[in-house]
Amino acid sequence: MKHETKPVSPAAALAALRPSACPGLVRVVAARDGGLCRIRLPGGMLSAARARALAEAALAHASGVLELTNRANVQIRGVRAGEEAALSATLIGAGFGPDGIDAASPVEHACAADELRNVMLSPLAGIDPNASCDTSGLAAALIDMMQREARFAALSPKFALQLDGGERMAMLEHPHDIWLAALPHGARVRFALGLAGSPATQPIGTLASEDICASIRALLHAFLDLASADATRMRDVLATHSLDALLQRARDHGGFALMRDDAALHAWRREASPAGLRLGAHALHADGSGYVGAQPALGRLDAPTLHALATLAEDSGDATLRVTPWQGLLLPNVPARVMPAALERLHALGLIVSRDDPLARLIACTGSTGCAKSRADTKADAQRLAAVLPPGVEAHLTGCERSCAAAHCAPFTLLASEPDHYDLYERDDTQSRFGRLVARNLTIEAAALALAQRPRSTQDV
Repeated sequence: MKHETKPVSPAAALAALRPSACPGLVRVVAARDGGLCRIRLPGGMLSAARARALAEAALAHASGVLELTNRANVQIRGVRAGEEAALSATLIGAGFGPDGIDAASPVEHACAADELRNVMLSPLAGIDPNASCDTSGLAAALIDMMQREARFAALSPKFALQLDGGERMAMLEHPHDIWLAALPHGARVRFALGLAGSPATQPIGTLASEDICASIRALLHAFLDLASADATRMRDVLATHSLDALLQRARDHGGFALMRDDAALHAWRREASPAGLRLGAHALHADGSGYVGAQPALGRLDAPTLHALATLAEDSGDATLRVTPWQGLLLPNVPARVMPAALERLHALGLIVSRDDPLARLIACTGSTGCAKSRADTKADAQRLAAVLPPGVEAHLTGCERSCAAAHCAPFTLLASEPDHYDLYERDDTQSRFGRLVARNLTIEAAALALAQRPRSTQDV
C-alpha cells in the first residue's frame, strides 16, 4: 500500500535541522497568544522605512503587538497560524534578513545566517564623541566573518557577543559568551577580551583592533571543538575545560593574538551607566544636538505607535530609531531646537520619557497571557505595582525562573510563585540568579510594602 507523504512546512523542517526554542526571523515559535517572531537588529538600528514595514507586517500577519527586547531587538507577537512563512518572507523582502538572504533562500540558510547576528552594541555607538571608538564597523565585520564560515551555523541561537566602545551609555550587566571593551592605549585602541560574562567582569587579556576578527574566529572554532552536544554557551565549555585549554585550542587554529597586558587591563572597568541617560533629551555635541530617549510601558507597543515613531524619526532626527537593551528606544542626531517638541510627541504617543514615571523602573516578562510557563500575569501585575511603587525602587517581575525579560540581576526581583503572588529577591554579591531571598508568597501590595522598607536602588541615578 502506497502512503502519501505530507508536505513539511518550513518551520517544521527548520525545527528538525536546528532544534531550538529561540524565535527568529524564520523560526516562528508557538506561544500562548500565537506565534512569536524575533527580528534581530544589528546594533539595534532601525530605519524609519523599515519601522513602517515592520508595523505593517505585524498588522497583516499577526496581532499588531510588538515588543522591544533586552538585547535591543524587536519581536512580533500573536502571529496567526498558517501565516508564519508569509510573515518571514515579508520581513526578508523588507530588508530585515542578513546580507545575501532573500525570500527564495533555503530556510535553513536564512535561519543560520540570521542567528549569527547576536552582537550587541551601545545605543550610542558611532554618535558619542566621548567614546574610544566607533564599534559599528567592527560589529559588521564580525557578523560577516561568522556568516561566511559554514561551521559557525552550529552555534546556538543564544550564543552572543558584545562590543563596548566606551560610550557614556552601555548595558554592562548582561552576560555574553564573548565580550570586547575598548581601552585607551596611546594613539591606538586595544580591546579587553572576556568570556562568559560582561564588561563588568574580569577580562582575560587584550587584542589589537586589527586582530579581532581573526582572533574571534579562532576562539569560535576552539569553542566548537570542545563543546559537547549539550554545551551551547561559553560557560558550559569553561565548566568542563580549563581556560588555558580553550586558549591553546584557539592558538592551534591560527590568528589568535591575545596579549596579557596588565597596564591596559587596569583601565577596563567602569561603572554602570546612569539610568537617567536612557530617557529624556541629552546633548552630545557643542551645538546642543544629541538624542532623545523613551520607552514604551513594559517594553510593549502596537503597530500604529511604531508607525508614528517612524514619522517622528523623520521629522526630528536622521530618520532612524535605535532600540536599547533596556527595552526602550532613542531618536539619534536630534537638533537642540527640536528636542522639546520631540519629547512632547513621544509623551503624546504614550511613551515614558522620564525616570519619575514608576513604569520606567519596572521590567516584566510576557506573563501568563502569552507564555504557558509563566505562573502569573506579570504585565498586569507590574501595572498594579506601578501605582504603589516606592520612589527610587527598580524591580523586575518574572513569571518563572527563566527570567526572559532581564538577562541581568535586577536590584529587586519578584518571582511568581502562583497567580497574584511572588517571592521577593534582593540583589547581593553572590552569583545566585536573583540574589538573596527576602520574603515568600507576597501579594503585589505586600511586595510594595516590603520594597518600601528596603534601601533605595543604586541604579536610579
